[in-house]
Amino acid sequence: MTDRRAFLLGCLAASAVPHATWAATGATAFLSAGKIGEDYVLCGLSRAGDVTFEIPIPTRGHAAAAHPTRPEAVAFARRPGTFAMVLDCATGDVIANLSAARGRHFYGHGVFSKDGRTLFTTENDYDAARGVVGVWDTATYTRIDEFDSGGVGPHDIKRLPNTDKLVIANGGIETHPDSGRDKLNIPVMESNLAYLENGKVTETVTLGRTHQYASIRHLSVARDGTVAFGMQWEGGTPAPALVGTHKSGNTPVLMSLPETDLTAMNGYVASIAFSGDDRHIGVTCPRGGLVQTYDTQNERLSVCHVADDIGGIAPQASGFTVTSGDGSLHTIGSQTITRQAQHSIQWDNHLVAL
Repeated sequence: MTDRRAFLLGCLAASAVPHATWAATGATAFLSAGKIGEDYVLCGLSRAGDVTFEIPIPTRGHAAAAHPTRPEAVAFARRPGTFAMVLDCATGDVIANLSAARGRHFYGHGVFSKDGRTLFTTENDYDAARGVVGVWDTATYTRIDEFDSGGVGPHDIKRLPNTDKLVIANGGIETHPDSGRDKLNIPVMESNLAYLENGKVTETVTLGRTHQYASIRHLSVARDGTVAFGMQWEGGTPAPALVGTHKSGNTPVLMSLPETDLTAMNGYVASIAFSGDDRHIGVTCPRGGLVQTYDTQNERLSVCHVADDIGGIAPQASGFTVTSGDGSLHTIGSQTITRQAQHSIQWDNHLVAL
């Protein structure tokens, strides 16, 4: 009885210990990797565009995953990187260094489970040309499992709201570290969206033969579970579409836009995001020097802004914040794009909302 009482008292004492939250980082609303001179960093940004913290990372980052409650972020190396760093964004301390398992490399994206106890990472089993999802215990940040991603070349990964159901953008492109960033299977590539529960694929969505060379890369998820996806085109002909949406159980919808605007995208979407009210989808096209906004009600292009080297995009209440490789941040409203801030940081492809 004494041991049981001591155990219960210990549990109560542990539960009473306050745990740091994202509020400990100040007004942080977004995360972004970047470069200052020859040095690489992960930064926090406020909604006003101020840098709230700046933490060194060893090489070029890609995206980050934010813990749902603790002020922890996982900064991923750009493909075919084999490292990720878990950072305490309140103190700047490195909590853990993640190394990809033997025969694997990261794709630059990950997501936490709803309760924050598990981290899921998109990875390449490169000798088998097989996409996998690595499973990590966040109490110790040790890799405890893996399962098939449902395709080749898994890139982005998201969690559907208020669930632990995952959606994965399997880009369909085979790569191998021995070949650097070369694409090895373009003539036979096949991309898909895969939905997974408890490590099992429950639904796979493809776009058909006319879109064989459209590699689904980046994702955003609305509050009702609708998934927006951005693509890059690997075909020798003009791309038929680069932006679409899908809701589990339904047929995918490809966004309509004039041919001149589609051509101007130069075959590539870097990032995609729903606005805070889910009424619009924002898309960055740095190769074309564009930011586009789509209306989710009529499934058409609404506004196109010319903007140099815009890569990252994340929601504001009814619009977006975007980041550029020249260090600037802009806000996008219903019809306007406005410079919000300027920094000496070359922002990378993604802006992650907390």
